[in-house]
Amino acid sequence: MTAIYERELRSYFNGMTAYVFVAFLLLFAGIYAMLYNLNNGYPNFEYVLQSMTIIFLIAIPILTMRVIAEERRQKTDQLLYALPVGMTRVVLGKYLALLTVVALPCAIMVLYPVLLSTFGAVSFRTAYGALAGFLLLSAALAAIGLLISSLTENQAVAAGLCFAVMLLLYFMGDLSSFVPSSASASLGALIIAVAALAGAVRLLTRSTPAALAVAIVGEGGLLAGYVAAPDAFTGLFGRVMDGLSVFERFYTFADGVFDLSAALYFLTIIGVCLFLSVQSMEKRRWS
Repeated sequence: MTAIYERELRSYFNGMTAYVFVAFLLLFAGIYAMLYNLNNGYPNFEYVLQSMTIIFLIAIPILTMRVIAEERRQKTDQLLYALPVGMTRVVLGKYLALLTVVALPCAIMVLYPVLLSTFGAVSFRTAYGALAGFLLLSAALAAIGLLISSLTENQAVAAGLCFAVMLLLYFMGDLSSFVPSSASASLGALIIAVAALAGAVRLLTRSTPAALAVAIVGEGGLLAGYVAAPDAFTGLFGRVMDGLSVFERFYTFADGVFDLSAALYFLTIIGVCLFLSVQSMEKRRWS
């Protein structure tokens, strides 16, 4: 795993990918800090981090598009399959290299609250709590990008799919507001969401029975729940979407609350995405 990690990390810094990613985030961190903290006099560095989340819509697809897709395109993934290590270690090595690049701008931004404190009072507990949430958000999005890259051998396709997923996650809370809060509307929206989940399972596993099982269990459970307690479905779709949105989860950190449930949610996303990435590579290894 160490050799994979070092190889991946060198590839990021031998090219321009890592430098562009770090410079991109720090550029906007400086711009927002100047606008919010210096020009407007707000002592809240967490406002800067909250405004920066939209940058991930572009930065994460660019950073993760080549992680596994490029290996498949160049057929160098065959060398990975021939290594005397499991795919779990390969995926972990690649993800840790990604995590190192993602954590680098966060490590530099640790200095920002200290610098801002020379101009006035800064709540270090709130600022660094928000920065920890920002790192967790970055790590979760990087894991999602890694999973998407493992599904294709075309970098452009990986980047496009990742951008679409990032866009959906970013506006998930806003999109749910377009669905009426009535119980029947929530039921219909959730049924569509379960069908989309079943489609994703089919794409990831290439297993029609698994996709059908997800659809039958999910939609059957929704219908049974609706028959038993229809009032519980009022506004349910909006609550579910807010709970699933990684960006909405981060905003609790930006509001000054270190949310342990949100931190656990980010770690769960990372674990699930890495597990599915391993399964994707194992399936290709033995196909």
